Amino acid sequence: MTVTAFIFPGQGSQAVGMGRDLAASFAAAREVFEEVDETIGQKLSSLMFEGPVEDLTRTENTQPALMAHSLAVLRVLEREGGIKLADRVALVAGHSLGEYSALAAAGSFSVGAAAKLLKLRGQAMQQAVPAGMGAMAALLGVEMKLALEICAEATQPGSIVEAANDNGGGQVVISGNKEAVERAIEVAKTKGVKRAMLLPVSAPFHCALMAPAARAMEDALAANPPKAPLVPVVANVTAAKVTDPTEISRLLVQQVTATVRWRECVEAMIAMGVTNFVEIGAGKVLTGLMKRIAPDATATSVGTPAEIEALLKTL
Repeated sequence: MTVTAFIFPGQGSQAVGMGRDLAASFAAAREVFEEVDETIGQKLSSLMFEGPVEDLTRTENTQPALMAHSLAVLRVLEREGGIKLADRVALVAGHSLGEYSALAAAGSFSVGAAAKLLKLRGQAMQQAVPAGMGAMAALLGVEMKLALEICAEATQPGSIVEAANDNGGGQVVISGNKEAVERAIEVAKTKGVKRAMLLPVSAPFHCALMAPAARAMEDALAANPPKAPLVPVVANVTAAKVTDPTEISRLLVQQVTATVRWRECVEAMIAMGVTNFVEIGAGKVLTGLMKRIAPDATATSVGTPAEIEALLKTL
């Protein structure tokens, strides 16, 4: 028996042109993009469809844009394919901001509420650390234990670096003060790490420096609390399923400064019986990671009209 989880991508999956063919092909997708534009008072869909890339990659735009694309795909699957999430899907999960997409997919947030929360989350994360003071780097060919040792060695008083994403397949992203991240890259070289490189990001996400953004999200979530999801969500912070709205809010606040435990999230879903993962939205990043974390599981990405058509034949 096939047990399916829908998974939702995070930052790095965006590209100019995202969602354009969906909007051209399906009224259901256009409705989602229009709702997001209206809610945040910005023509975000134009930015998604036409760019410029510099504006799309600003985190306050990237975060709601990726959610909008994911929910547009889901709305089309529901409208055109008659797919009810609660009937077809055992679990949902998302990578960082993708957790909000997963929660919106499962009915915890409306599309508009998720868009507002992600716009604020992006702004708060950007403002938490002055430009140029923070950095992130990818360590390749590294397991989490070694990444934590490298971070500990590179951290000094007033200058921290922490593990931000455990992406699996020997990929760990680190985050913190720029000089500490640069030290960590040097430490990594001494420990035989295959590759360590700075990432083109605008702020050091998922580390203690994001504490001001976590406080902003705590206030925002208190004003816009989630409902119980239709299916359990596997949380980034705990790599365990959650359904209680109060707990969901608490974990979303923690998630801003905590490690995204994506590898463990996938392993937990497999332990719960999931055999089929469907990445809903832009790009194929999570599908690529899946091949390294769980090569025996089936993984497909669905973000275009052709991919939607192909999925509807299999579900």
